[in-house]
Amino acid sequence: MTSNTAPVTTLDASELLNSPFLKAIAQQIRANDAYGTYRNWPDELLLKPYVVTKAQKREISVEGEVDPITQGRILAFYRAVAYQIEVETGALSQVVIDLSHEGFGWALVFSGRLLLVSRTLRDAQRFGFESLEKLAIEGDKLIAAGVTLAQRFPEVRTL
Repeated sequence: MTSNTAPVTTLDASELLNSPFLKAIAQQIRANDAYGTYRNWPDELLLKPYVVTKAQKREISVEGEVDPITQGRILAFYRAVAYQIEVETGALSQVVIDLSHEGFGWALVFSGRLLLVSRTLRDAQRFGFESLEKLAIEGDKLIAAGVTLAQRFPEVRTL
């Protein structure tokens, strides 16, 4: 299989919101919404918390614990990466997030015994991207790298 995830380049808002990766994040958020609160919310509203400007990041203290909402945002991001890798390769992908109370840790996406994505998390309290476009670009980069590894080492995935 070849990767269908093309890197996102400058797009207008409507094209950007049709990005398979951004749609996957919105899908993950809705899937983990036990009370159906987000069922009718537009994707743009669900993705809004992922946009954190540099000025906003400076205002967020890294002294305290990582709040559960931010932890959920991080998990939804990496689950969307895993989902898109799964769509493109057909291989079941899983996510593990190990995050300390100080905001340091790891995000891992794996398939079988193959580690597809490994990211160090620092200052997780400030998790976010400058724009939706940068969010989509980062997700697409991780997906492309994961798909490449999955295709390169299929025997490790299936063990």
